[in-house]
Amino acid sequence: MSSIAYFDNAATTYPKPEIVYTFMDSIHRELGVNVGRGQHKLAAKASALVEETRWLLLELNHCTNKRVVFTPSATLALNAILRGISLDYNANVYVSPFEHNAVTRVLHFLSKIHRINIHILKCNKNSYEYQVHEIKKQFEATKPDLVVMSHASNVCGVIAPIFDICALSKHYGALNVIDMCQTMGLLDTNISNENIDYCIFAAHKALYGSLGLGGFISKECIQLEPFLYGGTGIDSANQSMPDNTPERFEVGSPNIVAIAGLNASLRWIKEKGIKTVYKNEHSNHCRLLSLLHEYDNIKVLSPMSSEKSVGVVSCVFDGYGSDSIGHILSNNDIAVRTGLQCSPLAHRFIGTFPAGTVRFSVGFFNDDNDFVKLDKALKYVHDNS
Repeated sequence: MSSIAYFDNAATTYPKPEIVYTFMDSIHRELGVNVGRGQHKLAAKASALVEETRWLLLELNHCTNKRVVFTPSATLALNAILRGISLDYNANVYVSPFEHNAVTRVLHFLSKIHRINIHILKCNKNSYEYQVHEIKKQFEATKPDLVVMSHASNVCGVIAPIFDICALSKHYGALNVIDMCQTMGLLDTNISNENIDYCIFAAHKALYGSLGLGGFISKECIQLEPFLYGGTGIDSANQSMPDNTPERFEVGSPNIVAIAGLNASLRWIKEKGIKTVYKNEHSNHCRLLSLLHEYDNIKVLSPMSSEKSVGVVSCVFDGYGSDSIGHILSNNDIAVRTGLQCSPLAHRFIGTFPAGTVRFSVGFFNDDNDFVKLDKALKYVHDNS
C-alpha cells in the first residue's frame, strides 16, 4: 500500500480492489490472446470474458435492454457519439456548465465543420443546482436537438437531475448523452429509461477498473456513423464496417487485460453492493467537507450538501495559487489535482478561471491515516499563511 494519502480519485480511483490486480495478472499469464481472432479455445475464452463483462455492466445499470460498446477511453466514446450523430445545420446543442473538454472540444471542432448553436443549461450560481423550471423555459424558447450532461461534475461534484432534464428534452425529440464517468459504479442508476440514448463510462474511475478502457451504453438500435475504421474480426471480406453493434464501433484488438480488470471490479461491486460502495464514499465525503470547513483560510466551491454531490470538492486557499498548494500537499505525501481539471467551462461558471482550484476527491479506500495526514498538512498551510 502506498504511503501517499490519495485524494485524486476523480482522476482515477486508487488503489483498486485486490481482485482487480490478481485477475489482470492471471489474464496476462493465462489468457493474453486476441478476442474473436481465432477458433481455438483461448480465443473463445477471451470472447466469453468480454461478453460477461458487458452483461455485468448492463446488470449494474439495470439496463439489460441496451448494448455496451468498449473503446480505449471515455474520450474516444464521446468522440464516437458526438461525431457519429448526424446533426443538422444550425442544430441546437445544450450542455451543462460543468462539461469536460472531452465534450466541449469535440463540439468546438464540430462547430467549425457545420454550424451548431451551443446553449448552457441553467444552473444556480450559488448552489450549483440545476434549475429544471428554467431549463424547461429554455427548451420552450429554443428546441433542443442534442443534450449532453455530466451526471456529476468532475470539478465540484454536483449531481445533475438527468431523468427530469432528459424527459423535457425528449419531448422535442432530442438525443440525450450522459457522461457517467464520475458516477457509474457509485450511484445506483437505472438507465433503462428510453429518454436516455447514450451513457459514457470510464473503467478506471468510479468503476474501480483499469486505465485504458471506456465506452458507452446505448439503445439496441443506434444510428451512428463509425468514427474509426478497420478490422473487427468478423466479415473481413467486406470493406464496409459491419452494421451490427458493438462490432461496428469496436475497431482493432480490444484491451482484454483492461476488460478483465473491469470484469473483476464489477464482480467486486456486485459482491459489496453498490449501495455499500456509495455509503463508504459518502462517509469519506462528509468527513472531507467537515475537515475543510474547519479552516478559515479555505473556501469550498462545491455544494454544501453531500446529498447533492459526489465526493469531488474544489477549494481555493487564501494567499496561495492552486499549484502552490498542490506542491505543498505533494511534499507532505498528499495527492490532489490542481488547476482547471480539463473543465474550463466549469471554472468560468464557478468564477475560478483561469487560476483553477485545488480539487480533493475521495474514494472507497480512503482511511483514517489519510485524513490525519491531510489535517496535518492543512494546519501547516493555515499556520504559515
